[in-house]
Amino acid sequence: MSWPVVKLSDVAIINPRCPKDIDGSQEVSFLAMASVSEDGRLLHQESRILEETKKGFTYFERNDVIVAKITPCFENGKAAYLDKLNTKVGFGSTEFHVVRPDTEKLDGKYLFYLLWNPKFRHLGERNMSGSAGQKRVPADFLKKHEIPLPPLPEQKRIAAILDKADQLRQKRQQAIGLADDFLRSVFLDMFGDPVTNPKGWEKTSLGNVFKIKHGFAFKSDFFTSSGEYVLLTPGNFFEEGGYRDRGAKQKFYSGEIPSDYILRKGDLLVAMTEQAAGLLGSSILVPESEKFLHNQRLGLVETTKIDTNKVFLAHLFNQHSIRQAIHSQATGIKVRHTSPTKIEAIEAGIPPVEMQNKFEEIVRGVANTKSFCDDFTSEISQLFNSLSQKAFAGEL
Repeated sequence: MSWPVVKLSDVAIINPRCPKDIDGSQEVSFLAMASVSEDGRLLHQESRILEETKKGFTYFERNDVIVAKITPCFENGKAAYLDKLNTKVGFGSTEFHVVRPDTEKLDGKYLFYLLWNPKFRHLGERNMSGSAGQKRVPADFLKKHEIPLPPLPEQKRIAAILDKADQLRQKRQQAIGLADDFLRSVFLDMFGDPVTNPKGWEKTSLGNVFKIKHGFAFKSDFFTSSGEYVLLTPGNFFEEGGYRDRGAKQKFYSGEIPSDYILRKGDLLVAMTEQAAGLLGSSILVPESEKFLHNQRLGLVETTKIDTNKVFLAHLFNQHSIRQAIHSQATGIKVRHTSPTKIEAIEAGIPPVEMQNKFEEIVRGVANTKSFCDDFTSEISQLFNSLSQKAFAGEL
């Protein structure tokens, strides 16, 4: 069955204006870009007073849908249905578009799933405007975007089905998160906080343990959508550490390749720039599935001591105190960044390599469990995307 197709602006208001007579003394919920996850959830809501907040921020209300408009947040899926906003009125980052459904014609949760799916993101990405690194989805694209419009009861039925599929996906992701939490707890139990060093390990500057080498400034003229060498950027990092394939956004390189910048399985990389909230200082171990290169926004960690375990170092970077030390000496206004010298100057307690190796054994055991969850989560995500496309095509 095919549904009528309408322009989004016919059934929703794009970026509604804040009413002039609104009560300025009321409490509102504030959402920074970091408050919205890539899997469509609200992570944090800050309480503010409206009068002190309305200038310079984006206005929205409970049951609106917000969508990030700037790259890479838009492509990564930063969007949310605000049915759980703590207050009736809210404000947030200027990098959000707000879509307010006409509730007599359009269900809010159905609208959210329309705007939070790979097909819509692909179309939005193709219609972005602006300079590299600052591209945005224009409001006119949203206004002219055509959506299928089944009757309201059918919209609610579709949203309920997608809700159930998404909840299953989120539970699998939570299981992966619990595994990461477990490893953080094991690290602290075995080694204590690396900066305060309560267990009294040999304390030294990190520069005595490793040196960091910047990646190469690869020419964008040679970037391709496929190829032999995958170019790693901070976009390949999860906020809490770990590698992710960027799919259609993944960059490959076909130009002349300096041999010093070809990565090997098990090489350790650290993010030198804050491309997304919480990213600066996070680390990944290079997987074995591809041939990888790394750009200048990543640093290659090369150990100077033979008796140093890179798996241990990867988790050392993701400890709160180390990340805090990296952030405290970072510079830059729009994009904060650090340098090898600054990271190497940080002092930490370093345990004997025998204990580092024991920790690696635990990490590998947990990795097997995470691998199973990752595979299953991937299958669920594919199922969810398939259900979405069938639902919006009237085939569900």
